[in-house]
Amino acid sequence: MAGKKKSGQHKAGHAGTPALMVLEDARVPFTLYEYEHSEQMEHGYARDTAEILGCDPDAVFKTLMVESGRDIFVAIVPASARLHLKSVAKAAGVKSVAMMDPREAEKVTGYVTGGISPLGQKRQFPIFLDESALMTDEILVSGGKRSLSVGIAPADFIAVSGAKVADIAEW
Repeated sequence: MAGKKKSGQHKAGHAGTPALMVLEDARVPFTLYEYEHSEQMEHGYARDTAEILGCDPDAVFKTLMVESGRDIFVAIVPASARLHLKSVAKAAGVKSVAMMDPREAEKVTGYVTGGISPLGQKRQFPIFLDESALMTDEILVSGGKRSLSVGIAPADFIAVSGAKVADIAEW
């Protein structure tokens, strides 16, 4: 693996991202993956992360922000898939959703594009995790900054985040 891997929980007082603080407070096991991102990404942050770390792109999940009017939702799908907007809308119980403007997503989450974590956002929005996450022992999501991912068991992620599992990926 090309990245630096750290297992377990951090020591109390670790100056981490809000996402890491959520995991530390919940006392769930997780693995940190720190790596160098290329300045020229070919496939987007999540897909390039999978390539850099030598991970299956089906186990590296990207965090996407969508909106429906004033409602904001977090959608998490594998790096190898695209988000199916109609499926997210159905799961959220709204007529339709659209991708949020990246600048607006940064404003509402407190994270930068490419480092938006589903955990520790400024406000808690409903989270929808693609059902494919349940087929792996560990999923990787953003740790709250570019070049930092967190590996966590899907059940622990669901418990910590309150995510609802839904079929939202398009292959």
